[in-house]
Amino acid sequence: MSELLKKLEDTTAYIKKQYQGNISAGIILGSGLGNLTKELNIIKEISYSDIPHFPVSTVVGHSGKMIVAELGGKNVLVMSGRFHYYEGYDPQLITYPVRVMKQLGAQTLFLSNAAGGVNPGFKVGDLMIINDHISFFTPNPLIGKNEESLGTRFPDMTEPYSKDLIAKAKAIAKGAGYDVKEGVYVAVTGPTFETKAEYQLIKTIGADAVGMSTVQEVIVAKHGGMSVFAMSVITDIGIREDENVITHEEVLAAAKEAEPKLTTIFRKLIEGL
Repeated sequence: MSELLKKLEDTTAYIKKQYQGNISAGIILGSGLGNLTKELNIIKEISYSDIPHFPVSTVVGHSGKMIVAELGGKNVLVMSGRFHYYEGYDPQLITYPVRVMKQLGAQTLFLSNAAGGVNPGFKVGDLMIINDHISFFTPNPLIGKNEESLGTRFPDMTEPYSKDLIAKAKAIAKGAGYDVKEGVYVAVTGPTFETKAEYQLIKTIGADAVGMSTVQEVIVAKHGGMSVFAMSVITDIGIREDENVITHEEVLAAAKEAEPKLTTIFRKLIEGL
């Protein structure tokens, strides 16, 4: 047995001691988006520090616990607080929780993040459904020896985000009267926010939003055969003529304001699984 498989066995065995039921989906919440947990019927909360082989989030706005809960009539595994490359973790460790979710039975992964708007038609507080991504700026988490029992050596990425779930989300948003955007997300390493020239480059290569997470998790989810749905909350606008100083506090505030809409979409999508 490989080291990765042994670690997964240890981790899942620990979680199964805390909760023996089924898991329909996994949810990973981004900066300032942890209040979705208020919608949950919580079954079990487990601190990351208690889970074998789990790192601990160091970022403000990420609470650092795994939650087993009921949402939309389904049992879900929620990561309230994710791990980032800029915290010093390698991509395999950042994506380890996605492997755990899959091992515990989750077939669908839902992701949220706070992102900078690059599309000039976006404004702070907009929700963007991610329909594709560009991952050239962060290391691929599948680099290294492939574990064939977890997925193929060369995963197809022509549809990283489920077209079916995107269509359902757009219908949900329309029914609720939400103006939801759709676009391409670029992941960068962080932790610095982008310069004006970097924003211009990102816009030029075809992106609508930029952030410091999500893409590595999506790659591992697709490697494991999971369906993926992801949304960005646009918490700042990168390309403006005036001076545009961005702070993490402003990002958290914008995310909190938009969160109820994101929560509604996630809940209704999970109901339909």
